[in-house]
Amino acid sequence: MLKKISLCVFLVVLFNQNVLAQLPDFTEMVKTNGVAVVNISTTQKAPPEAEEPAKEQPMPEGMPPEMEELFKHFFNNPDGGGGYGPGDTKSLGSGFIISPDGYVLTNHHVVKDADEIVVKLTDKRELVAKLIGSDARTDVALLKVDAANLPAVAIGNPNQLQVGEWVLAIGSPFGFEQSVTAGIVSAKGRSLPGGNYVPFIQTDVAINPGNSGGPLFNMDGKVVGINSQIYSRTGGFMGLSFSIPMDVVMNVVDQIKASGKASHGWLGVQIQDVTRELAESFGMKKPEGALVAKVMPDSPAAKAELQIGDIITEFNGQPIESSADLPPMVGMTPINDTATLKIIRQGESKTIEFKIGLLPDQDESVVASKKPEAKPANKLGISVINLNSEQREALEVAKGGVFVQEVGKGAGKNAGIQRGDVILRIQNNAINDISDFNDAVKNLPPGKSVAVLIQRRGSPAFLALKIDK
Repeated sequence: MLKKISLCVFLVVLFNQNVLAQLPDFTEMVKTNGVAVVNISTTQKAPPEAEEPAKEQPMPEGMPPEMEELFKHFFNNPDGGGGYGPGDTKSLGSGFIISPDGYVLTNHHVVKDADEIVVKLTDKRELVAKLIGSDARTDVALLKVDAANLPAVAIGNPNQLQVGEWVLAIGSPFGFEQSVTAGIVSAKGRSLPGGNYVPFIQTDVAINPGNSGGPLFNMDGKVVGINSQIYSRTGGFMGLSFSIPMDVVMNVVDQIKASGKASHGWLGVQIQDVTRELAESFGMKKPEGALVAKVMPDSPAAKAELQIGDIITEFNGQPIESSADLPPMVGMTPINDTATLKIIRQGESKTIEFKIGLLPDQDESVVASKKPEAKPANKLGISVINLNSEQREALEVAKGGVFVQEVGKGAGKNAGIQRGDVILRIQNNAINDISDFNDAVKNLPPGKSVAVLIQRRGSPAFLALKIDK
C-alpha cells in the first residue's frame, strides 16, 4: 500500500515538474527590458476662470468594499495617482524608450491636449518631454527627452506573431509603476470602431487604465505592439486587450521624424463585408472581399472608375478576406504610389490601377433626414416615395433613389430595410423613382438573394433581399 502511495506521489510531482518546465519564465525579460519602460504623467492647465475645487469621482457600480480606498486614492486624491487637482487636469499613462538618445513612444490619447508631459524613468529621474508629433488615427505619439545613453527596447516584427503565442506587458496600471502582466495572443488583424487604419493585436494580457502606451513584448524580448485599448463594461480588464502593431507604429514614427506629422493613404470608398447572402446575390462561391457601397467624388477611386457594387478581393497582390483588411493596407502605402486592385464586377474579374491619395483631415458630415409624406405600401411590405430637391439636400442624395416611409412585415423588413432609408439600387438596376422601384420589385426572382443598395443617415450599405417562394 505504501509503495502505491509513494508511486502516486512521485507521478504527481513529476507531472507538476513537467507542467512547470513548459510554462514560460519572464524574469530575465523583465530585468532586461523593464528599465526601458517609463511612467508618463501629463497636466492640462485650466484657465484661471475655470479653476474650482476638485469634484469627487463617483464609485464604479458594484465595486467591492476593499477596493474603495484604492479607488479614492488614485481618482479622488488631488495630489497624485492620476487624480484631479484644483483647476488642472492630470492623467497617467505608460511609454517606452526606443532609442538611447531619448525618443519615447506612447499613445496619442495619453498626451492629447497636454500642456506638460513628464517622463519618469526607473532610476527615479523625471524629465520634461517634448511632443515631436502624434497621430490620432493610429493613436501613436512620439516624445523626446533631453538625455543620453538611455536603455532602449528592441523592435520586433508583429507579422511573425502567431495566435496562442505568449506575450508580456509592462506598464503603470492605476499608477502602479513597473507592473508586469502576461497572456497569449488571442487574435490578429482586429478592426475596432474608430480604428480603421490599425489591424489591432488582440490579447488576454491584463491591461487597465494607466497601461496605455506601454509595450507588448514577444518571447524574444522584442516589442511587437503598443497597448492601446481594452473592451470593458466596467472600466477594468475583462480579458480583451488591443495593441497597435509595431510595423504600423514605426511607419508613423518615421513620418513624424521626417515631417512632424503622419499622412495616410486614401482610396476614397465606403466599404462593407460580403455576407453569405450578398455573396450569393453577386454569384460568388464564398463570402470574401470588400464590397464598395460608395465612391467619393474626385477621389482616387473615382478617377480609377471604381464602381458601386465592385468587390475588392486583392490590394497589391494581398488577399482581402474582409472589409477590415483594406483600410490598413491602403493607409500604410505611401502617397502617390501606384497601387493595384483586383475586383469582381458583375461576376467578372478585373484589375484596376490607381494612385494612392492623401486621406482628408475631416470625414464627411452626415445630415439628418427629414420626414416626407407616406404613400401606399408595395408587396415587399414597405412604402416608398420620390425625393424632392430639399429632401435630397438633407439626405445627401445627389440623384435617384426612393425614400422608405414605412416598413411592415415582409421581405423588406427581413432584409434589414428601415424607415428613413433611401433605396438607390436593386441588383444592377439604378432606382431613380417609384416607377423604377416598382419595375425592379416586380421582376425579383423568388427564393434568390438580391443585393439592394441603400443609404442610411448619410452612409451607403448593401443589404441582401430575398422574396419567399
